[in-house]
Amino acid sequence: MNRRKHQTTVTFLGVILLLMALATGCRKAATPRSWQLTELDSPTTASLRGLSVVSDSVAWASGSGGTVLRTVDGGATWTLIPMPHAEALDFRDVQAFNDQTALLMTAGAPARFYRTANGGATWQITYETTASGAFFDGMAFWDTRRGVAMSDPVDGHFLLLRTEDGGRSWQEIPTDQIATPLENEGGFAASGTSIAVAPGGLAAFGTSKARILRSEDWGHTWQAVNVPIRTGAPSQGVFSIAFWGDRGRGVLTGGDYAADSLRTATAAYTTDGGKSWLPAAVMPHGFCSAVTGHPRISAEWLAVGTTGCSHSCDGGITWTPVSTMGFHTVQNAPGSNIAYSTGSNGRLARWIFK
Repeated sequence: MNRRKHQTTVTFLGVILLLMALATGCRKAATPRSWQLTELDSPTTASLRGLSVVSDSVAWASGSGGTVLRTVDGGATWTLIPMPHAEALDFRDVQAFNDQTALLMTAGAPARFYRTANGGATWQITYETTASGAFFDGMAFWDTRRGVAMSDPVDGHFLLLRTEDGGRSWQEIPTDQIATPLENEGGFAASGTSIAVAPGGLAAFGTSKARILRSEDWGHTWQAVNVPIRTGAPSQGVFSIAFWGDRGRGVLTGGDYAADSLRTATAAYTTDGGKSWLPAAVMPHGFCSAVTGHPRISAEWLAVGTTGCSHSCDGGITWTPVSTMGFHTVQNAPGSNIAYSTGSNGRLARWIFK
């Protein structure tokens, strides 16, 4: 046999055996240890797409009709927080630092950011724009001071914001420091997780053209990277990104929300901080609007979407369906086995990894 052909065959078989071993190992691991889901009582029927989990006991959620919720008892009860004159606003993302301090982001016009430091008793508008095309998709924070937010393009350029004072003020990032958008390229505000950050100044956001824009300098400059995710229609692209710790591991999910049962090209993973991405070997259940990683176990990931939820125990290489319940977003509590999810019609849920 030709030596080069023999080496290629052996290498190919090795890859296949490795993927089979990973998939088998995941199935074995998922039997005694998996994500267990409990639906929670909700005081609203709003569509909830924003979620910020501060701890096992404290979480904030937000959504349509100016809806803002908070729990301080681990999801046993959720309190509706009044937002005067906000009935027409859709809060697609929320970022909380504790049970008193939180930020809200609206999608569409008017594009606004709000901040409270007293548990929602009062709110201040900290950024507002009426620019045509402004539609904010998400925000993410490295710590209680430094954060970034992204909008669909305005005047042919992505509109990106930075803050260094916990969202008390926001500054627009110069457009000449951001990769130019492709024709009809934008983001998705389905879960508030289309943008993510990681220690050391890493940030990335996903787009409808199967690209991520990536920064390594705390959001000052951004370069584009192609990713293996479904694209070609306005309903397709990258919907969620998450990184794990400071080791460069990450997962992105998406697909087609208009054909949410399709399992082709809905997830990818990285081991180099998003410089390159590989498609999952076994895809999740279908369209996934959000993904989160277990904060203490780098291999464990949970993805949710409108047709169900899937679990990976090998860093996003292979996925196993765990529920047919639909959600918009999911997020882990820091350092915990607890995660929360939100969805349509006020749906609230808690996950426990056991």
